[in-house]
Amino acid sequence: MSDEKYVEERPPRQDRGDIQEGRDGEDRGRGKGKVYFKKKVCKFCVQKLKINYKDADVLRRFITERGKILPRRITGTCAKHQRALALAIKQARSIALLPFVAE
Repeated sequence: MSDEKYVEERPPRQDRGDIQEGRDGEDRGRGKGKVYFKKKVCKFCVQKLKINYKDADVLRRFITERGKILPRRITGTCAKHQRALALAIKQARSIALLPFVAE
């Protein structure tokens, strides 16, 4: 027996077309390099806004059209303000400034 191992040559991988191209021309997905995204910043920390349950217009941006509270990973708020935001939304719901569910 020879010391050389039999290695089967694979044909080159065909482009499947399911890999999306990013804005900067780099491929995204399927391990084709690193994907960089913009870091979301807390709106309340940056603009020094106070969370108030009576300000329904501000709170409405942090709930879906169905009435669910949006998570931190979507809105970009920090943990401290997300807790305060959830409390303010629940208070606004209880006094009917915001809906519990959509019609």
